[in-house]
Amino acid sequence: MKTIITFIIFLSLSPMAYGHGMSEADQIRAAEGGFTDFFPLGATHMLTGYDHLLFLFGVVFFLTKFKEIVIFITAFTLGHSITLIFATFLGISANYYLVDAVIALTVCYKGFDNLGGFQKYLNMKSPNLVAAVFIFGLVHGFGLSTRLQQVTIGEGMDLFGKIIAFNIGVEAGQIAALVVMVAILSTWRHSESFSRFSNATNATLIILGGLLFLSQIHGYQHGADPSAFAFDEDSHSHSHQNSPSSTQALPEGWHIDPGETVPHTHDDGAAQLPEGWHIDPGETEPHTHNDDAAQLPEGWHVDPGETEPHTHDDDDDHDH
Repeated sequence: MKTIITFIIFLSLSPMAYGHGMSEADQIRAAEGGFTDFFPLGATHMLTGYDHLLFLFGVVFFLTKFKEIVIFITAFTLGHSITLIFATFLGISANYYLVDAVIALTVCYKGFDNLGGFQKYLNMKSPNLVAAVFIFGLVHGFGLSTRLQQVTIGEGMDLFGKIIAFNIGVEAGQIAALVVMVAILSTWRHSESFSRFSNATNATLIILGGLLFLSQIHGYQHGADPSAFAFDEDSHSHSHQNSPSSTQALPEGWHIDPGETVPHTHDDGAAQLPEGWHIDPGETEPHTHNDDAAQLPEGWHVDPGETEPHTHDDDDDHDH
């Protein structure tokens, strides 16, 4: 029992649980790869999508018959396939954090339902579980879509084919995860600890779903990059000091293309970074790894979110 609880907590508190967006390497692979590259991307994303896995764990927790498992997982699969495919193909998106926050609430819902919460606290029957799982599948699929839309992967039938390959990969990852979950639960049900600790396990699902929800809301309010999540003091303090309305804009002529995170310009007259300096994907502050690269003059600096060096020293001429 302790092993199972520890495993669930590890899944939820792992850094990847707070924002399981595509890594930089996966984004490059998706942008440059073909159909065959999207199958493993989909499988990997499902297996690292701990909010999805926690929800599935709750769904199959009390299911003992293979037929029941097939019915519920089919409903979930249909739901998330619909939104994953069509939202991605039609370019329908939303803030990653908010979608993941709703997904976290579905984890809480399933734990609450497993505890008989509707009967005990609301004096009502549980809503139709198959319908609920289908609806929640739509939400989970939309979450998968927002992640896939981090990258520009094509258009027309090329885009559609890659989405289908990604979705098939998601299903493969889901099946692999379910095989492990069902095997663990089937074994555990034959022990005395299952009846003693099943309530504690589902209460843990509610708590962890709540923690995931709070972390995503925090990310929505304070995160500069929706594909990542961090509690480092600098970014945390900075986000409290600056409201969205006061966020510094990019210099004139600079922009960020949809699906990208690196500012750039096509205007030869726009402010350029010194030679040897660059901005990493997902970051906004220029830096260099080359000791021989051009250094910023003394007293000059680049503010986070900008790309143009400047100085606040009255002795300088303020030319950029």
